[in-house]
Amino acid sequence: MAVGALLTGLTHFFMGLKTTAKSDRPMRVICCERESSSYMWIYVFLGNALRGIGETPVTPLGISYVDDFAKAENSPFYIACLQTITLLGPMFGFLLGSYCAKLYVDIGYVDIESITITPKDSRWVGAWWLGFLVSSSLLLVSSIPFWFLPRSLPKQGHETDKPTDPPSLILVGAERFLPSLKRLLGTPAYFLLLCASILKFNSFIGLLTFKAKYMEQQFGQSASRANFLIGVLNLPAVAVGIFLGGLLMRRYKLSVVSGAQLSFATSFMGYLLLLLQFGTKCDNRPVAGLTVSYNGVSYNVEMLFSDCNRDCSCSPDEWDPVCSDSGITYVSPCMAGCLNSSGRGKNTVGKRIPLKVSMSVRLGQCPHAKDCSRSFTSYMAVSVLSSFINSLGATPGYMVIIRCITPDLKSLALGIQTLVTRTLGGIPAPVYFGALIDSTCLKWSIKKCGGRGACRIYDSNMYRIVFLGLITCLSGTSYFFMIAVIVLLKRQFWKADRETELQQPRAAKESGIMVQLDIQEKSSAGNTSPKLSSDKTDSAGVEKDLEG
Repeated sequence: MAVGALLTGLTHFFMGLKTTAKSDRPMRVICCERESSSYMWIYVFLGNALRGIGETPVTPLGISYVDDFAKAENSPFYIACLQTITLLGPMFGFLLGSYCAKLYVDIGYVDIESITITPKDSRWVGAWWLGFLVSSSLLLVSSIPFWFLPRSLPKQGHETDKPTDPPSLILVGAERFLPSLKRLLGTPAYFLLLCASILKFNSFIGLLTFKAKYMEQQFGQSASRANFLIGVLNLPAVAVGIFLGGLLMRRYKLSVVSGAQLSFATSFMGYLLLLLQFGTKCDNRPVAGLTVSYNGVSYNVEMLFSDCNRDCSCSPDEWDPVCSDSGITYVSPCMAGCLNSSGRGKNTVGKRIPLKVSMSVRLGQCPHAKDCSRSFTSYMAVSVLSSFINSLGATPGYMVIIRCITPDLKSLALGIQTLVTRTLGGIPAPVYFGALIDSTCLKWSIKKCGGRGACRIYDSNMYRIVFLGLITCLSGTSYFFMIAVIVLLKRQFWKADRETELQQPRAAKESGIMVQLDIQEKSSAGNTSPKLSSDKTDSAGVEKDLEG
């Protein structure tokens, strides 16, 4: 993982500076040749592959390792603690990403004062590479203790101190892989849980990947602030929820069926809260020629040019937004009718030809309306509460996967679950989420050598419908599988639990009768001249007890 993160971060130094001055045609041709022959994606691919190879064994084998040597009633609590601490990684990552997003990508090589854009601008690129270098160093240091873990430990609660090999590692290794896999996938409850996990993981990956971008486009937040809020609000709520979920399982000693019911109930409550997010929205920013006409009236037809700039020879591909005093954003100073400018860097002000009352524009897009901040506050409140309630069922749900199969298949079950969910969820989800989100783009940038670049502005309403609609659709479909799992688990474990409950009072009653008989025998042995009537009474009482 450390080598993979380092390789990904080093691609920044292989690519050269992003900031380039306005150049002549020969330099433009050189840049085009360099762009067309760029193989930087190979380094990123190899870096991610190495990180994936190192990361994959940690979760299934680590959790199986803990569960093998812990008491059955303590295992959910330990796993909940492990998953809670694991969230410190993403939490730290979002905070580090928030800090890096504030720094320009070529920090240390360019004069920051000469940069005319801000972190809120869609063209801003933060120092993404810095986070990979920091995480690579931390991964290298944290890998050292893993070399000193013993292969096996004494089973918790056993009197002997002799280490015992975990059954989940021995038995699976002794059997052939394909028969074990057939047994595993032939378990209906596990197979249905696997299907539900794939859908939920698709939803989770899509949400995690594009949540910060959604906050940028829908509510006008910068990438730095969006990552910061996710790191300090959402992830701590998830961590607390996971910990409390494990604590509840340990405190009330929930069965497999009860754990599945708790996981379903909390997930469905979080789903209902997710639906409320459709109502927390901000209207599109008024951008002349894209979301509103040049006189400020909304319309649905894209028309960048108007009577006031049709003869100005403005490029329709340029994206250098400016904000007018009227609150309308123009795609470029030329589109706004600017004749000259004053100031330097971020403080540049353009002078416009007289149109109505506006005479000047400022660099950058106009901010959202004031009521948008209230909508964003409501969105974050619902988002944090939904994250907390959803995470309450994470540990019970994970324990259901472990307990619904035989112990010898535990490591294989966790490994297959990790492999399948990350393959069928982690790989396709960002692709189709991104493709559908891109369909809501209103203005694309154009690369130096031609071709479509990054999206500059989205249709906020369509973005919200597509993004939240995909998440709710995937999560909602997964509940059909979860309901089927609960029904199967009830059939599988309910009879056994019922028999246990019936046997406990019967055993207690039989134990009481044996104690009473023992007392009678001792009393009879202690009396030298027992009375017949007393014996009859005692035997009649015993007979009644036996009949009862």
